[in-house]
Amino acid sequence: MLFETWFAFFLAACLIAISPGSGAVLSMSHGLSYGVRRTSATILGLELALVLILVIAGAGVGSLLVASEAAFNTIKFLGAAYLIYLGWSQWRAPVSVDQQQPARTALSTKWWQRAVTGFLTNATNPKGIVFMVAVLPQFIDHEQALWLQLLVMAVTMVTVDLVVMHGYAFAASRMQRFFRDAKAVKLQNRFFGGILMLVGVGLFFFKRSQH
Repeated sequence: MLFETWFAFFLAACLIAISPGSGAVLSMSHGLSYGVRRTSATILGLELALVLILVIAGAGVGSLLVASEAAFNTIKFLGAAYLIYLGWSQWRAPVSVDQQQPARTALSTKWWQRAVTGFLTNATNPKGIVFMVAVLPQFIDHEQALWLQLLVMAVTMVTVDLVVMHGYAFAASRMQRFFRDAKAVKLQNRFFGGILMLVGVGLFFFKRSQH
């Protein structure tokens, strides 16, 4: 891959990562609830799904998914339903109060469950698949090894996304001192839960590109 091509992809990856979406909302929500270190498990799940989508799109399977209305709608409805479920769960989550520690949401804190949440959030997002299918071909040279180009793109995109998602989590975690009582944490849960549900509802209206 030429440096000019890689740099153009790097800029595209930065724009994709910075643009707010369900992954960014989840990173901020978990950053505020669990802190940056524990949110790293959530972000790990996001990145694994990102790599999966990139490979699927790069291998051409993504084009078939976008072309098939049934497959596309299945992914869309699963993704929308999952985000709504995730948002509703956070909206209704009980809050534990410790006089010595900031109040926290009583959600599961097992690292693998946070990783699965991150993975499913990105993996069931049809916007990610459509975007990858539209963007990747612009950077692929069919005269060079496909696997090597996908590897470079995956490393680039994951590195950028790791930095940005941890940045979102860090920014949110700095506000933990303001959430030392149950009422404040409930407001936080309803804010992020509401956004996730809105994003999920929005996916129901997301349509594949017509060619």
